[in-house]
Amino acid sequence: MRIDVLGAVRACDDDGGPIALGGPRHREVLARLVAAEGRMVTADTLVGDLWPEPPARALGALRTFVAALRRAIEPGRPPRTPPRVLVTEGTGYALRLPRAAVDAHRFQDALAQARRSPPSPEGAAALGEALSSWRGPAYADLPDAAWAQRERARLDELRLQAVELRAGLLLDAGQDSGDAGDAGQGHGLVAELGAHVAEHPWREPAWGLLARALYRDGRQADALATLRRARTMLVEQLGLDPGPALQRLETDILNRSATLEAAPRAWPGTDVRLGPRTTVELARTLALAGSDALVLSRRNRLAAIEAAEHTGDVALTARVIGAYDVPAIWSRADDPGQSRAVVSAAERTLTALGPGGPPDLRARLLATVAVESRSADTCGSAAQNAHRAARQAEALARKLGDPALLAFALNGVFLHSFSRPGLAPERDGIGAELVTLSTRHGLPTFAILGRLVRMQSASARGDLTAADEHATAAEGIASVHESPLVSVLTLWFRARVTAARSTEEGGPTAAAAAAAYRAADEALKTAGMPGLRHGLLPLALLGLRLLHDRPAPTGPQYDWGPHLPWAAPLVLLAQHRPEEARAALAATPEPPRDHLQEALWCLTAHAATRLGDRESAARAATALRDARDEDAGGASGLLTLGPVERYLTEAEAVGAV
Repeated sequence: MRIDVLGAVRACDDDGGPIALGGPRHREVLARLVAAEGRMVTADTLVGDLWPEPPARALGALRTFVAALRRAIEPGRPPRTPPRVLVTEGTGYALRLPRAAVDAHRFQDALAQARRSPPSPEGAAALGEALSSWRGPAYADLPDAAWAQRERARLDELRLQAVELRAGLLLDAGQDSGDAGDAGQGHGLVAELGAHVAEHPWREPAWGLLARALYRDGRQADALATLRRARTMLVEQLGLDPGPALQRLETDILNRSATLEAAPRAWPGTDVRLGPRTTVELARTLALAGSDALVLSRRNRLAAIEAAEHTGDVALTARVIGAYDVPAIWSRADDPGQSRAVVSAAERTLTALGPGGPPDLRARLLATVAVESRSADTCGSAAQNAHRAARQAEALARKLGDPALLAFALNGVFLHSFSRPGLAPERDGIGAELVTLSTRHGLPTFAILGRLVRMQSASARGDLTAADEHATAAEGIASVHESPLVSVLTLWFRARVTAARSTEEGGPTAAAAAAAYRAADEALKTAGMPGLRHGLLPLALLGLRLLHDRPAPTGPQYDWGPHLPWAAPLVLLAQHRPEEARAALAATPEPPRDHLQEALWCLTAHAATRLGDRESAARAATALRDARDEDAGGASGLLTLGPVERYLTEAEAVGAV
């Protein structure tokens, strides 16, 4: 079957015949499940989405709608056999269809593919075909539903981006500006972009594309006039100057820059090798896709750096190293060896440039050193050098007035803001500046980073309402800008919320919280972030058990990863091996200065309390005092052990004996 939502909601059977879906509520249930993209939607959420003020029998009515939809979309299903398309899952329902069976999903996948692929007329044609599937506003027959309004706005933004990306692909691939009818529209690219700009005059990228198309059509004066109209509109209507991209484009058009010419087009079947600058741009795109693409991204990046160094061109090498400004949220690298190689290359290049080198290149290299020298992977002089590099990059970026460079530098500052427990307010300030800066200057990936930083900071302070608002905002930006890794992190955050509320009267059970953690771990398994995942689930389950005053989980299935030294004393106690637990506690090191340091210090405090180890208790209490008002583990935004106050009070009592 096929479901279409880019217009009025409709469904067709295998032969293309229409499926009678029933009344408006039936179509809305189906459409809401389409919007979830295969994820389960709880019955309570569906009820809330269907009725602003649910009637007394709303849940029964929902079940009736679901049953009717199942009969409509699987008419041949034998009695008493489980449905295969609209399935019951947990406390709700999910739609199990291939993505190719839903027009909105096909459109989004075509857009994602076009973003990942080198420019070509074929890529533009595929995107044009995807755009042709739009029959009107998404979910057009559900104008009043709040969820549909949000989804309609998200998809419409993606449609506008697809129009602009297709135009950019045609220009980059050398398509003549007067021949853009690959989707059978029969209009030239200049005419299409002119209409697009007239309908959406606030979109700076559209103005830039129109100016490029005019220039490529031999109309330099018209191209410059277009950019000046854009400047006038932005200044007079919004009080804003054009962004750096439009300003650079105006300069390039004035100077007839060679960068405005189309890339050379290869004959079919030839082996086109990407150069080290284009390769690192591809790596940046792949990194945002996650999973295997993220692993490939890191590999391509290192290969590009090595290729650039072999050229002996120091400035080129600096640009290649500094161009990979992919936001980093976690304080442990996924491939520490690779990160060390990048840091070494950046430091060699900084030395070669010297203190008098171009300040923008030096700032990017310094920011790279800071970001790649994650706080969990460095110590001693290396950690000090990385912290110093972060602050130097920030100072240079502020002096240069480059917002994208400043966002990258602030990422490095954030990753080194774990020098001691209790610094959540400082990190929240960094996150707030990232959000403001990125929103003002159109830097969506760093806007996501800022929201996630603020989510973590609010979680550390125990303000789950504010944390949820930031998580939802990050998800909203990510859905528009194709950043699937964000939903993996927010899934963990919501599991952390379930765990915290499992101690409340009438809240979810501990078993439900454990299930939520395991589901989040499954999502993380294929995200390409082993530095985050390794040992995270056992630590989260240990925190859940401590919330309910239960012993640590034991057994060979628990791989504690880098957290083993701090978990071992409690695991040994759970196995009734107190002397071994005492020895393990005595050998426990100071936790890394990262997202989990408060949580690991609290494990030390709890083990010391259980064992009556005065020295270890006093050490933990000293470390935790500045974090007294925070949540243990909350700084990660992914798990919780409960209030730091609980563990600190225990440790102070034992340490003072």
